[in-house]
Amino acid sequence: MGACLALPCSIASCASCLCGSAPCLLSSCCPSTYNSTLSRLAFSFLLLLGTLVSIIMILPGMEDNLKKIPGFCVGSSNIPFIEGKVNCDIIVGYKSVYRMCFAMACFFFLFSIIMIRVRSSKDPRAAIQNGFWFFKFLILVGITVGAFFIPDGVFTTVWYYFGVVGSFIFIIIQLILLVDFAHSWSQSWVQKAEEGNSKAWYAALLTVTFLNYALAFSAMVLFYIYYTKPDDCTEHKVFISLNFIFCIIVSIVAILPKVQDAQPSSGLLQASLISLYTMYLTWSAMTNNPNKVCNPSLLSLVQPSSTTPPPGPIPTQAPGQVQWWNAQSIVGLVIFLFCTLYASIRSSNNSQVNRLMQTEEGTGLTSGMEATPGEDGMIRAVDNEEDGVTYSYSFFHFSLLLASLYIMMTLTNWYMPNSDYEAMQTTKPAVWAKICSSWLGLALFLWTLVAPLVLPDRDFS
Repeated sequence: MGACLALPCSIASCASCLCGSAPCLLSSCCPSTYNSTLSRLAFSFLLLLGTLVSIIMILPGMEDNLKKIPGFCVGSSNIPFIEGKVNCDIIVGYKSVYRMCFAMACFFFLFSIIMIRVRSSKDPRAAIQNGFWFFKFLILVGITVGAFFIPDGVFTTVWYYFGVVGSFIFIIIQLILLVDFAHSWSQSWVQKAEEGNSKAWYAALLTVTFLNYALAFSAMVLFYIYYTKPDDCTEHKVFISLNFIFCIIVSIVAILPKVQDAQPSSGLLQASLISLYTMYLTWSAMTNNPNKVCNPSLLSLVQPSSTTPPPGPIPTQAPGQVQWWNAQSIVGLVIFLFCTLYASIRSSNNSQVNRLMQTEEGTGLTSGMEATPGEDGMIRAVDNEEDGVTYSYSFFHFSLLLASLYIMMTLTNWYMPNSDYEAMQTTKPAVWAKICSSWLGLALFLWTLVAPLVLPDRDFS
């Protein structure tokens, strides 16, 4: 967002942007940005800023400062577990992430409530949505500071279950955004193929589709090799097999003649991208399985040990060395960043996805209106919501609330920062949350394909 602020602005103009209800000033790098798009980008920037702070809190070297916070390690500098001790260094980072994400969730919940039923930019509350950024930042900082003074007690446990439920819903939202992206991607390339070099564009479309399916199939094979055992890991075998079968089903449905007639934008590109995302969710669920025999660490797969491990469960790390920085968390963060940015600038032509995401058709960054200089010579964002909002303000903030919970669970690897180390390692709820979200996501995608056939009297154009 900072790159789009006009550099040669006066103090009065900057004050109007930061403290008033006027749209932020733009430089020549964003000549056609809508007010609605810029506001979403700005709120997403606040979310990403909170995410960066959360990551910093769990980096090595921060624990000495975090341990000074009252109530984080009450009664002792060490927390007991089974036969040894887990140093407070492990716990304070996770608890700090919980409080940072709690503050972000409260911030977006507040705005979600305030913005209920805003119909156009003529509503006085729209000025709060699109301006007063300095005060919004101060509110977020104030809530964050207050969150660190919450007594520990049952807060961590209760907020953990909030995080599981919220993350489950956000994973579904991620899949909806990926469906939307795939629809827009396919429509764009098909249109270019019809207007220009058809062979090149259709070849590109076929290549990307084939690559997605190849990656999904390769992932399925690797899952069977590394995350199952001939006489164990039945749960993983069921997850992998079911999701593979479901991916085949939605791929076949996507190219059925009746579905193609009723839903011309459907195709294998969308199905291949959803299949690949489903395989990611399957892998992500298996990596949260507390049974380490069926859940080897990625490091052990890349650099297998030459010595025979002792009998019993295989620990992935020594006690007191719980870390979030693993492949599953990194991939989760990358997908989160992509979906957050896409949700801020999306311009969808898919009516069903627009209904699910409560946005209007074709109202993103790339529409044709040009921003014009004001009386002071500064270029400002175009107010494209005088006749009606282009997205639900309340639902957008609710989505960012869920994103805050998803970030909290991702950075803490879905562990419950409990005083009991063994309980901290037990992440069975995460396994079922991710697997069930993959099934529900596939069902939603299937519905976008068959809805025009099931409800022929409704307009799905």
